[in-house]
Amino acid sequence: MKAAVCRTFGQPLAIEDVELDPPKSGEVKVRIAATAICHSDIHLMQGDWAGTLPIVAGHEAAGIVEAIGENVTMVKPGDRVVVSLLRTCGRCAHCSSGASHNCDAEFALDRETRLRGAGGEALEHGIKVAAFAEAVIVDQSQLVHVPDEMPLDRAALLGCGVITGTGAVLNTAKVRPGDNVAVIGAGGVGLNAIQAAAIAGAHRILAVDPLESKLEAARAFGATETVTNGKRVRGMDYAFVAVGNPNALVDALRMIRRGGTVVVVGMPGVRDTAPIRVFDLVWSEQHIIGSRMGGTRLHTDIPRLVDLYLRRRLKLDELITARYPLDQINDAIAAMQRGEALRNVIIF
Repeated sequence: MKAAVCRTFGQPLAIEDVELDPPKSGEVKVRIAATAICHSDIHLMQGDWAGTLPIVAGHEAAGIVEAIGENVTMVKPGDRVVVSLLRTCGRCAHCSSGASHNCDAEFALDRETRLRGAGGEALEHGIKVAAFAEAVIVDQSQLVHVPDEMPLDRAALLGCGVITGTGAVLNTAKVRPGDNVAVIGAGGVGLNAIQAAAIAGAHRILAVDPLESKLEAARAFGATETVTNGKRVRGMDYAFVAVGNPNALVDALRMIRRGGTVVVVGMPGVRDTAPIRVFDLVWSEQHIIGSRMGGTRLHTDIPRLVDLYLRRRLKLDELITARYPLDQINDAIAAMQRGEALRNVIIF
């Protein structure tokens, strides 16, 4: 099959012929229909998160189950599925307490690869999926069945960006009707935080982004106010940091009221830090919390989001800026890096 392989950090991907081993126990082979490009993939391919080369990135995908290994009970061949990076054992303390997104079990795919180059060399599964390829091998817990009426290019968005943004608002912060919310960054994740705040009944929904084109999108997704610079914003109940810039955390702390909460959603580089004046944090009883993948419970939250989309209450079509074939993936990535796209999607 074809895959886009990263062999040097920061360099264009190479379209190569690769081999995919059959699924082992508990694993599933999915023929990919669509893969969205997330900024996390870009961080990975630039070397911001270290990692081992060569690697195949891509983790926000959807497709059709092609083959299953032994002991697979959650899906069957022919099922249309969303593919996520979240793996859950169902038995650890996190899974048992309802925080399955923090599952700390080790899976065979954490130690082994099913991907090989034409010469037999091992290729890493980037962000636990490796979906910049025509097919993937994943654990069955990473898949959620979707109905026939759900378009797979839209379904792919549910694998990461949508669940991360909506989950930060609905699961992590539990925004209530009447709350005042600021969202820093009106990209793919930020727009989903904005539309989740609207669904939750927030009163003020303020979007902050330096690009007017993204603020226009924010208004379409439910923002009641938009600014290119949030330095004068004050008194918000919640500020969601939906960018990977650690300095945005400092800005967010200035935006919230006493007792308010900053929710950090965007993933920075592994070495990034932010200067915080601890006195202000204590004196104003402010809170800083992280939101990993929106606290998502895949098999509960994704069906709920699909239902909202099919009832026209969740915007997904509007998130897709352009669709590209695999051999144009470098063009799609470059457009994302220039800030010209909300989500570009690779179609197979």
